[in-house]
Amino acid sequence: MDLSHKPRIVVLTGAGISAESGLKTFRDSGGLWEEYDIMDVATPEGWQNNRDLVLRFYNERRRQLETVAPNAAHKAIVLLEEHFNVDIITQNVDDLHERAGSRHVMHLHGELRKARSEKYPHLVYNIGTKDINSGDNCERGAQLRPDIVWFGEDVPLIPLAAEIVSRADILIVVGTSLNVYPAAGLLYSAPYECRKYLVDPNESTNNVFNLEHIKAKAGTAMPVLVKRLIKELTTKNR
Repeated sequence: MDLSHKPRIVVLTGAGISAESGLKTFRDSGGLWEEYDIMDVATPEGWQNNRDLVLRFYNERRRQLETVAPNAAHKAIVLLEEHFNVDIITQNVDDLHERAGSRHVMHLHGELRKARSEKYPHLVYNIGTKDINSGDNCERGAQLRPDIVWFGEDVPLIPLAAEIVSRADILIVVGTSLNVYPAAGLLYSAPYECRKYLVDPNESTNNVFNLEHIKAKAGTAMPVLVKRLIKELTTKNR
């Protein structure tokens, strides 16, 4: 791998990095997310069956963001950005990367602090900490829904994410088991010779060339890995 240029680093993050800040995930308890059945609150069918339940669930998640803060892993990624070209592709719907100071963040599955029209998906609104309630409509009269990609819906940013990964010199996968597609397929979009790191305390069955598996939690492993990469890559580029 030619590192005579400023290395291009892509960081793919998942729920595990947010969990260390205190945000639970549905995988923690067999398909339940904060005691809600995931099929009731994160599918188009759930929305059609009980809109008020879905809105209440995401309103609660949005309020929960005010009680948590970026952790050591988020902050380590920001430090990486101070030295290299870094793109973050996250499966998370929280804003912890942005609050830590990261600038180039792509949210594959949407964002809690945004709403969109249920009929006109191009109409997206920044709502901050506000709730979305029944009767809150876009300017064309359609109900607003959370700007979240639910199970069973297309992930429109996947092609762009795959293009970004395809140009990576280094790919860091952290906080995700890479079990949920299509996001899991992004690992295979990286160039063959790209150096790859998987930060996950669990065993992995990924058989990918040039992959180093760091079996530790994100908050522990990322500061060490970032320090290592900065020392190694900045020395090579002198």
